[in-house]
Amino acid sequence: MVNSRLVQQIGFIREVDRLKEIFRQTVLINSRRAESDAEHSWHICLMVLVLAEHANSPGLDVLRVLKMLLVHDIVEIDAGDTFAYDTARMADQHAREVKAAERLFGLLPSDQAAEFRALWDEFEARETPEARFAAAVDRFQPMLLNCATEGSAWQRHGVTSDRVIARNRHIADGSAAVWAYAAEMIREAVAHGHLKA
Repeated sequence: MVNSRLVQQIGFIREVDRLKEIFRQTVLINSRRAESDAEHSWHICLMVLVLAEHANSPGLDVLRVLKMLLVHDIVEIDAGDTFAYDTARMADQHAREVKAAERLFGLLPSDQAAEFRALWDEFEARETPEARFAAAVDRFQPMLLNCATEGSAWQRHGVTSDRVIARNRHIADGSAAVWAYAAEMIREAVAHGHLKA
């Protein structure tokens, strides 16, 4: 006899496989094909393991950060990926994502559904040191890919440096060191003509 809890959990796991088919505006460094949400999630989790020592808060709960980053983009299965500089789609982004969170996390047993939703809400609020660092890494990664691909997505969408700074300056809330590095990347991208001033 199959355990009904296990059936629910496997159902959720099957459903979130769809994250591999949600594509972002950023492109991969070597092949220059669009990055999937699943690849983004893997990359930022690895970045947390590498960069955790640069978090503003000592004693950061790295496992909690990883959990947040693994669940935060799952909502894009239903809500779609909203490009960071698409102000029109941003207008209803949160509402679309809340609805998606309710459906997708609701596929899990109630205790796990509550845990995953709480992690997602914590990430969205950016009030804890873990959420601020998670958000910092989440914002830094696409900047890194853009800088390594001659500003591919920035150029395609006519994004300017002031918009990149405004969108990403909260990286400093999670890691002043990573923001200092990002600010230098922005300066270099402008100097090389990969990002409009």
